[in-house]
Amino acid sequence: MRQELSRLLREDRPAVVEIVSWAAGNGDRSENGDYIYGKKRLREIDRRIRFLTKRVENAIEVDPATQAKRNRVFFGATVIYVDESDRETSVTIVGADEAVSDRGEITLLAPVARALLGHAVGDEIILRTPRGPEQIEVLSISYPSP
Repeated sequence: MRQELSRLLREDRPAVVEIVSWAAGNGDRSENGDYIYGKKRLREIDRRIRFLTKRVENAIEVDPATQAKRNRVFFGATVIYVDESDRETSVTIVGADEAVSDRGEITLLAPVARALLGHAVGDEIILRTPRGPEQIEVLSISYPSP
């Protein structure tokens, strides 16, 4: 989030402001596509900057490597679980703004994460899915090294 905020403030916004200033100098703004699009893009950037600023101010950094109860699933854990069809899945539980599904990350608010939280290796959990309840079993729990 900090990287995106920094990029918006240092690169994207100044570039769009420059385009809008140039377009405004071209005269009639009512039919000036560069000006109209630039102003719209500027509003989008400003909205995202406000959102990210609030999120960064309220964010609490948690280092999963310092987790004391490493035998249970908590924030930052990488969990391997097996479902009823013997399919193993590995997920890492991260913050709501950090999850990238291509890397196997799920948000702390995801149904799977909420079902896994607090459980230990060997625990069998009933996961509520749109297809109905499904039983999963925790195979392993790991955290980053301190």
